Amino acid sequence: MIKWLVVALVLLWAVMPGLFTGYDPIAGVPADKLMAPSAEHWFGTDAVGRDLFARVVHGAVHSLSGAFVAVAVGLVLGTLLGLLAGSVGGLADTVVMRVVDVLLSVPGLLLALTVIILLGPGTVNVALAVGIGSVATFARLARSEVVRTRRADYVEAAFGSGGRFLPVLWRHVLPNSLGPVIALAALQFGVAILAISTLGFLGYGAAPPTPEWGLLISEGRNYLATAWWLTTLPGAVVVAVVLAAGRISRRIDELARRA
Repeated sequence: MIKWLVVALVLLWAVMPGLFTGYDPIAGVPADKLMAPSAEHWFGTDAVGRDLFARVVHGAVHSLSGAFVAVAVGLVLGTLLGLLAGSVGGLADTVVMRVVDVLLSVPGLLLALTVIILLGPGTVNVALAVGIGSVATFARLARSEVVRTRRADYVEAAFGSGGRFLPVLWRHVLPNSLGPVIALAALQFGVAILAISTLGFLGYGAAPPTPEWGLLISEGRNYLATAWWLTTLPGAVVVAVVLAAGRISRRIDELARRA
């Protein structure tokens, strides 16, 4: 239950941040700089007097929307490649899977950085880079599920009764192959948030003063000795969301295997 509450809370932050805080995430009060967490400022304030909780809440839309884009890119492209390789077989399967093997041999963060160098920094480009980095993972899983489903008796019966190739794939193979892929998408959502925050921490994501989670942690690293909350509390939010997404992924996978 807690995992669902965590994800629901940050989604509400992204959709309706005004319900949770009345502070401006951009403008600060210099006289209130580096205030410790209190009843007035739940997460304290930063070096220019901005309410940190407000910046975390308003930053949810940037981190979550980037994660959704990244997962969508990986899910769509990876599933299509896996469906092609697993259903057609032969040369197409060999070529696609060799490309997937090459992509999987490159660390995800390094691959994302390579794409960012080509596309340039920015929130959208970071999301696309993370999504492209996850295509190979989705493709390998989708291909294995398609191959397993393709050999099922009901699929063979559909072909034997005169079913055409594409309709059978659409009606029988693809729906029955998506369970583990959707579970992977839930897991990749947390991974994408972590990757986007990492790239934002390195300076490739949103530009200041945008309240993006990775950027918030990066801005607070110079005050670790005097203002621990600037990195600890945004980092705790990222960790909580990633762990919740991982637990949800495990639950979806369990339900898919029972079905």
